[in-house]
Amino acid sequence: MPHTPRSLRRARTRLHGRTGRATAVAVGLTTAAALVLAGCSSTSDAAADGRLTVVASTNVWGSVASAVAGEYADVTSIISEPSADPHSYEASPRDAAAVTDADLVVYNGGGYDEFVEDILAAEGDKPTVNAYELLGAESDLHAGHDHGTEATEAVAEDTAAHDEAEGHDSHAGHSHGGVNEHVWYDIATVDTVAHAIAAELGDLDPANAAAYTANAESFHGKLHSVADITADVAARHAHTPVAQTEPTAHYLLAAADLDDRTPEDFTRAIEEGNDPPPAAIAATRDLLSGKQVAVLVYNNQTEDKVTRDMRSVAEAAGVPVVEVTETLPEGVDYVQWQLSIAEQLAAALDGAAAGTPE
Repeated sequence: MPHTPRSLRRARTRLHGRTGRATAVAVGLTTAAALVLAGCSSTSDAAADGRLTVVASTNVWGSVASAVAGEYADVTSIISEPSADPHSYEASPRDAAAVTDADLVVYNGGGYDEFVEDILAAEGDKPTVNAYELLGAESDLHAGHDHGTEATEAVAEDTAAHDEAEGHDSHAGHSHGGVNEHVWYDIATVDTVAHAIAAELGDLDPANAAAYTANAESFHGKLHSVADITADVAARHAHTPVAQTEPTAHYLLAAADLDDRTPEDFTRAIEEGNDPPPAAIAATRDLLSGKQVAVLVYNNQTEDKVTRDMRSVAEAAGVPVVEVTETLPEGVDYVQWQLSIAEQLAAALDGAAAGTPE
C-alpha cells in the first residue's frame, strides 16, 4: 500500500490552520526572487575566484558531493545538524539565496527535501542532481547481490502505469506507490549520484573534468567496502526477520536480504508523524518481546514516545538495537557512516544468530 511521506502529511496539516515551514519557504522564495531580479548570477562567485559552488540539501549529499568535487569546488550543506529532520525543515532566506547562487544543486528528491524543490521551482533552470530520480540506475555495486532495485523498478513502473491511466503525474503530491525515498541507503544509487555530480561539474568546469571523474571512481571503490559487508550479511543471514521503527533503512535491509516483519501500519504512521494504530503497536511489541526478530533498526533522529517504548521492549528482551540516522553524525563522511552502520548490523545479526527465530 502506498505510504505518504511526513512532508506531505505536514502539508495537509497546514491546510487545517497550522503554520510553519510554508511561511519560511515563502520568505525564502521571495528572497531568491529578489536576488534574481537584482541580477545575481548562479556563477558569479565561480567567475570571481574560478571555483564552482555546490549546494546540497543535507550533509549526506554534501559529503558525496565533496568526495567528487575534491579541491576544485566549494560544497555547502543546508542541513548539517545531526538532530535536524529534513522532512520538516524550514527554509530560510539565506538557504534560498544559497540555492539561487549555486552552480550545482544536489538534493534527495522524492518529496524528502521539498524545501529545495520549492526554491528551484521559483529559480528556474539550474544544473541539479536529484538522487531519487536516479534510483534503480545500473551500477556494478548491484553485482552479486540484490539491492531491492528490481522490485523498486517494478513498483515504480506499476505506479507510473496507474497514474497514466488516471491522467495524473506519478510525482504529484510526492506519492510514489510505496517506493521509499530514503535513497542514500541504496549504495548503488549513491554511486550513480556521484558519477552524475562528476558529469555536471565536468560540464561546468571542463578544465577539471578528468579530476571529477577520477574522484567519482575513487568514491566508487570506497562504496564497495559497504556493499561487500551487506552482501556478506545476505549470504550468511538471508531472510532473517528484523524490525525497524520506520522504513529509513529500507534499502540497507533489502541489500542484506533481511525480512522486515514490522507491521506497515506501524512504520508508516511513525514516518508520517502519527500515532500508530493500537493493533500495530501491540503487534510490533509482540515481535520484540517474543524475540521473533533478530534486530531492531532504530531511527534515533526522529524518535518519539512510541519508538522509545519499542526500544525499551527490545532491550528488555535482549534484541540488539542498530541505530540509523537521516543525516551524518559529526566528524564522519558518508562512507565512514554507512560502513559503521553496516558493520553494526552484521555484528548484531552474528550475535543473535543462535537465537534467531525461523
